Amino acid sequence: MSPQGRSLYAEHIAARQRTTEAALAECGYDALVLSSGAPFTYFADDQEPPFHENGHFAHWVPLRGPHHVLVVRPGTRPRLVRVAPEDYWYEQAPLGSPFWADDFDLQEVGTTDAAWKLGLTGKRVAYIGDETARALAAGIAAEHHNPASLVARLDWERAYKSEYEVACMEEAEKMASWGHRAALAAFDSGASELEIHHAYLAAVRCTEAELPYGTIIGHDEKSAILHYTGKRTKRDGRVLLIDAGARHLGYCSDITRTWTRKDCDSRFPLLARGMDKLQLELCAKVVPGLPYPDLHAAAHVLIGDLLHELGVLKVRGEEAFDEGLTSPFFPHGLGHFLGIQVHDVGGRQKDPTGGILPPPPKSPFLRTTRKIEEHQVFTIEPGCYFIEMLLRPHRNGPKAHCFDWKQIDELAEFGGVRIEDNVHVTAAGQVNLTRPHI
Repeated sequence: MSPQGRSLYAEHIAARQRTTEAALAECGYDALVLSSGAPFTYFADDQEPPFHENGHFAHWVPLRGPHHVLVVRPGTRPRLVRVAPEDYWYEQAPLGSPFWADDFDLQEVGTTDAAWKLGLTGKRVAYIGDETARALAAGIAAEHHNPASLVARLDWERAYKSEYEVACMEEAEKMASWGHRAALAAFDSGASELEIHHAYLAAVRCTEAELPYGTIIGHDEKSAILHYTGKRTKRDGRVLLIDAGARHLGYCSDITRTWTRKDCDSRFPLLARGMDKLQLELCAKVVPGLPYPDLHAAAHVLIGDLLHELGVLKVRGEEAFDEGLTSPFFPHGLGHFLGIQVHDVGGRQKDPTGGILPPPPKSPFLRTTRKIEEHQVFTIEPGCYFIEMLLRPHRNGPKAHCFDWKQIDELAEFGGVRIEDNVHVTAAGQVNLTRPHI
């Protein structure tokens, strides 16, 4: 890592120490223990799913693997215990000299039991993680495991990204852009969904397990399935929707693009280009102080106007949104917080002490309901899909005359469109982390 990157990380750790000390004081704790987490197996099986580190642990240090322990106490350098067992089943990679090592009182042990010799018995200690049996055995009372008041304060702080975190996400954007460009080239050559997936992985230079989430790669009608996970071998799709990201030092990118080929119905590329244009309009509306649900509502109006312009809806955007006519085409939320987790924590949190800001009744799946603030990073991902199960109630409903059903039926075979960028909120508005790369 460059000296500048190393400096950004040192500032990040100093901020973690400062905000965690404040949270501990507010909740009446003397120390906090975090663990990276424990792997688990599927029911009645010996196979483990890919391991993901505890997000609160990863907020401090990009140390991969299970069972590591971090102890945070006010006024002292955090103590990090790395578990490095001798195990001939797996690669034994030495730690080396990672850029983050000097910011911790670092210790390496050979067993998980040794990592939990904390020496904190008798103190008011909180534990956050899933290794509660070990925490209990180490003397941390059960009522102090994952205390809601402390977790809420730490979740709240994770919404405000440090310069180090933004730099990590920018690198993840760059990595994902390699994959998206490779995916587009494969699509243009007639590749199948599975072949496009493989092209994406090769370009990002990672395995599936290293991605922040499974790729969504859908041709034609499959692009209208919001979380489509199939990978068909059929070639020569006319529409490609690809939703795929990358991960750098634990931080995620989350990018979606929709592409069309020349043999696609000429109306669908107009929809895709219109969606790209209105997505940029939504990004430009981002300013501190704007409630995120207001941005979501603006997306519905713009999508309604686009569908009216194309003749799919016979009323304009405002009326279409008011009457609930845009929801069948845009059934998901406009975006979500992004960071260590793809759907990062705190998007609906009311304040640092907890509580929930519920989504609007019209938009129950909106993951971000807070006011937009400086230093947040979130996605903006409007979409428009032709999903029969959502459109069906309107075919014979009181507003059936507001739809051009013939055109809807003709376009349904091409699926849907989604465009997604990741934005960093600044004092002046926002910086689009995605567009410089793709």
